[in-house]
Amino acid sequence: MLITIGRDCLKRNNFINGAFIATLGIVVCKILGLVYVIPLYKIIGSQGGALYSYAYSIYAVFLNLSTAGIPTAISKIVSEYNALHQEKLQKRAFDIASKLLNIVGILSFIILFIFSDYFAHLIIGGTEGGNSVADVSIAIKIVSLALLVVPKLSILRGYFQGNKFITYSSVSTVIEQLVRVLLIIVGSYVSVKVFHLPINIAVYISILAATIGALASYLYLKFKIKRNKQEFEIQEINNEHVIDNKKLLKKILLYALPFVLISLLRSAYSVVDTFTVVKTLTSLGYTTDVAETTIGVFNTWGSKLNMIVVSISLGLITSLIPEITGSYAKKEFKNINYKINQSIKVLLFTTIPMAIGISLLASPIWTIFYGYDVVSVNIFSIYILQVIIYSLYITLINAVQAMNETKISLGVLCISFLLKVALNIPIMRFLYYINIDAYYGPAVTNAIVEFLSVMIILIVLKKKYNFKYKELFTPLLKIIVCLTVMLSVLWGLKYIYYSFNGIVQSVITIILFTIVGGLIYMLLSFRLKLINDIFGSNFFDKIRQKFSRKNKN
Repeated sequence: MLITIGRDCLKRNNFINGAFIATLGIVVCKILGLVYVIPLYKIIGSQGGALYSYAYSIYAVFLNLSTAGIPTAISKIVSEYNALHQEKLQKRAFDIASKLLNIVGILSFIILFIFSDYFAHLIIGGTEGGNSVADVSIAIKIVSLALLVVPKLSILRGYFQGNKFITYSSVSTVIEQLVRVLLIIVGSYVSVKVFHLPINIAVYISILAATIGALASYLYLKFKIKRNKQEFEIQEINNEHVIDNKKLLKKILLYALPFVLISLLRSAYSVVDTFTVVKTLTSLGYTTDVAETTIGVFNTWGSKLNMIVVSISLGLITSLIPEITGSYAKKEFKNINYKINQSIKVLLFTTIPMAIGISLLASPIWTIFYGYDVVSVNIFSIYILQVIIYSLYITLINAVQAMNETKISLGVLCISFLLKVALNIPIMRFLYYINIDAYYGPAVTNAIVEFLSVMIILIVLKKKYNFKYKELFTPLLKIIVCLTVMLSVLWGLKYIYYSFNGIVQSVITIILFTIVGGLIYMLLSFRLKLINDIFGSNFFDKIRQKFSRKNKN
């Protein structure tokens, strides 16, 4: 049974530190997730890749059902009760949520394991050649094992995050991904290249890696708890509220529901593209190959690369939700305004140069991961820019939800979804009409819809809570100056060296442009004191103090 985590041995993270650590962890995981794909697909091929994706597609559905926003809800509840010094209540809330997710996880595992043949038939039907129903069924059975571990792990992470122990939650995420990737690469290589086993065995090992990675991560967090056992005592507080388990369960579910709906409505964007892009492009005269390439970039291949930039907002959200929840419980609205503004400044400072830099390097980046394709590169170079707005969008949506403003978050999400449905086809047709390739349409639609959503949230918060945003203008102006100089230099460098004829040349191009662009941007940021505007004038003093403490120890 988990109880309040001690404050001496386990170190809590403040907002910026927590956001930085969470972001770093997510970025590392996303990079690992991208890197392993290259050797894996060389080993297992397209047929093995299809078998791998069959298992994961059905697993993803059941995983969402098994977690369903409850870990985020626990992070929010724990932070709220911590702010109100209701330690017994946050412990009970964790216990109830753990039992609930354990039951749902076990039931999901049983359903997926027992009915694996049925799901396999649904996926491939009576197709001949390639993977058999038996192959897919075994893959589903193996991946179902993860449902016995991942729900336990996710609720534990939510508890750590709610207590502002972001470091340990992030380390557990990296451990999970690292163990998984190592098992996938080593296991698949040894089984096929050394023991000359069938490809499907390599796929089964790769799928099993998800369970083993999750188990390693779970054991790490349990070890951290056990090691600090003496710090887990709960102090008796006489004036704690008395809430029965039924009401606590109801609160958990009510907190979880909006996060589930947020996730579903965000996922619905890709569904809109799935149903509209191919039909619209082919009706405009594009070939089926171009149309399917377009949907592949938006829904799969481009999205994977975009997640490197999106990771920054995901890291901020991990730290922001418990921070805002705690401040909201104490009615500290000025503090919430400050943290939201700080989040926006960090996002603008990081995502704008990253997205623009990746757009500039779209050709060599795409060549390394997927092989050069002119249509894919063209789409991706625009699609990555939309991530700037998307990062602000998802951060603000989660921020208002942490303030219990469910009506605002769901209202904005519904409006954005309806606008996406209404504008997706017309914008593709409009671009075609003005002689711009229509396959840019979904990215343009997303940018417009998400920008409007961001403005709505900022205006509503200003009217309802008197939030102020004046402090954002000076950093934004400085960012534009830094970017202008950086891009001018990189554009000139492009005429000296810019090659993507193969992986080696592409890597050289990326390294060269990243070093030059990064140095220029950071040097100008220091020169214009942009770093001070975003992280505070004593930011580097704090870093020096931390290093000096470590050296003394």
